[in-house]
This record gives sequence, structure tokens and C-alpha cells, in this order.
Amino acid sequence: MNKKAILLAGGAGTRLYPLTKIVCKQLLPVYDKPMICYPLATLMLGGLRDILIISTSKDLPMLEDYLGDGSRFGIRIEYAAQPKPDGIAQAFLIGADFLGDTGASLILGDNIFYGKLDFYREALALERGACIFGYQVRDPERYGVVEFGPDGRAISLEEKPKNPKSHFAIPGLYVYDNRVVEFCRGLKPSARGELEITDLNSLYLERNELHVKLLSRGMAWLDTGTQTSLLEAGNYIATIEHRQGLKIACLEEAAFRMGFIEQAQLERIVDDLPKGEYREYLRLVCAEGPAAYHPEPAG
Repeated sequence: MNKKAILLAGGAGTRLYPLTKIVCKQLLPVYDKPMICYPLATLMLGGLRDILIISTSKDLPMLEDYLGDGSRFGIRIEYAAQPKPDGIAQAFLIGADFLGDTGASLILGDNIFYGKLDFYREALALERGACIFGYQVRDPERYGVVEFGPDGRAISLEEKPKNPKSHFAIPGLYVYDNRVVEFCRGLKPSARGELEITDLNSLYLERNELHVKLLSRGMAWLDTGTQTSLLEAGNYIATIEHRQGLKIACLEEAAFRMGFIEQAQLERIVDDLPKGEYREYLRLVCAEGPAAYHPEPAG
């Protein structure tokens, strides 16, 4: 796997106002952790360790203060500013130097995935083409939508259609080969004045190089772009954690389970944490050791 990752944490967060008046959207709490922990954990559990976080100039200092350079988690984090929200695909132009000649995975900073991530690891193993995912929703008109032909292959993509051709929305998680920057440089702004991720995916579709993996009913995909969805996501995470006694998107645990950090490093991290539930949880993780079996600490 020769891929780097971009976590797009930009946008003005207008739908979450006035919450975003006081703090960066991606640092708002989703139950017991800042929102950004969830997409970052997904990337880490996919095996990705070279990550570029893109956000606004105003919010970058707060994100960098929280996550640092990533060495705490055995990964490398760089930061870049998106001057204004000119489309998701713009992230690849901003990150062109960071990506170099590698492929890339992009995740949106307000998307949460919970469940086994085998589908993602399989997508990351693709050497040519792009991979997007489909997730059945009740209200597909809110999202990008993928339409399938009789043979099950994707035949069209639409961005927030008034009359959706299917109930399969496209979550904010994407995988591309090393042509992605080249393709993005050829995109034209849409009627909204943005470089649309749907237009980028359509370029791969036209070349018959777009793979679409449907997420199973056992996989949860949540977005946190509105007050209601933010509350629902927090309640969902709380319910699962209370039931299982395991934490979702605990970055230190994810780093440890993935072998990014050794037990001695995790123990030093725990010693530096303030007293509380989070510290005690990681102390139990340390006590169990790396060989302990748990369902993967899902993103």
C-alpha cells in the first residue's frame, strides 16, 4: 500500500452555528472525544500513517495544538490551510506537494464510521483506479448518490439530486490512485463555484476505473454536520461504549493495537494524562498488553 491520507476539516461550520462561533467544528465533542478523533482513527485503522490535515487558517492552530505532529500516535501529521471552501476535490490541489506521486485516501472531518473496516483496507490495496462506498439511507437527496445498473456496476453519480436514482449515498471516504492530482487539475468549477468530488469520481467512472463497495448493514456511517446529527452521533457512541466497555476512536489505543507505538510509549502517555475515566481506560489497555483480543477499535 503506497498511499497517503488527507483529512479535510475545513468549512465554516455554518450549519452548527453558534457552536462554531467559539470553537473549531472538528473539535466539538462527539460524546467523550473531539469530532476529529473519529475520522483520524479510521485512517489509522486502515494502516495509514502519513496524514495531511486541511482546515481554515483560523482553526489550524487549535487542531495542531491538540494533535501535534502525530508522533504521540506513531504517525506523521502535516497541516495546510484551505483559504475558502471551494470544494472537496480542492483538497488534492492543496495537498499536491504532500502527496507527491503516491495514491491518496481522503476522509471528511465530520464523518464517523463504526464497524469492521475490512472494506476500507481492501480499497486501499487497489493499485489503479478509485474506490468510493455506498451506504443505504432514507434521505439520499442530502448526499452524493450512486446509481447501479442491472449487473450491479455503477452507471451514474449525482450530487444532492432532487430526484435520486437510488437510495445509496456516497460517504465522505474515498480512495484514489496516483493520478488524482492530475485529474483534479483538469476539473472546472461547478455552478456552485466549487471543485466537486462527484466530478472527480465521474472521471474515473468514464474510464471504467471506479470501484464501488457497498457497506454492510453491520456498518454504521454517521455525519455530524447539523446539531441534530451531532447529538444523534454522540448518543450512538455513548450507547455502544457503555454497552461494551470499549472506547471508539481512542487514538492512543488505535496506535497501540496497530503496532504504531510500543507498550512502553503508551505507558508514558498514560502517566502524563490527568486522572479520570480516559486515563483509567488506557491503563486497562496497557495492562492487557498488545496480544489481548478485542474487536478492532473501530473508527
